[in-house]
Amino acid sequence: MTISLQYTNVTVNNTDEAVVFYRDALGLSVVNDVASGGFRWVTLGSDAQPGLGIVISEPHAGRSQADGDALQELLTKGVLPMLVFQTDNLDATFEQARATGAEVLQEPIEQSWGPRDCAFRDPSGNTVRISQM
Repeated sequence: MTISLQYTNVTVNNTDEAVVFYRDALGLSVVNDVASGGFRWVTLGSDAQPGLGIVISEPHAGRSQADGDALQELLTKGVLPMLVFQTDNLDATFEQARATGAEVLQEPIEQSWGPRDCAFRDPSGNTVRISQM
């Protein structure tokens, strides 16, 4: 038996702004863009990991009002789980992301636990870390 991750979800305030960040700052490409009931689910992917998709959507997309409100509150607080990406060239990836105006949380540094990494916030406040392979 084998198992692999197919999708992960990221909650954002504005789907269009998030697409620009994940596409332009991180180099992901739009794989699918589905609209339903006034909301959108956009799947982004990378040639480096075919078959793995990051699905971005707004808090109320496909959820009850109460669940969407609760998720919005967590997003506003900045306490949703972070995304961690890996790159073979941290300095170039950092400069590409910074050039888009992304909010820098941490410039590239050597961490005491091993990796060299940096961190940004996406337009909705989600933490995005990038480490060097």
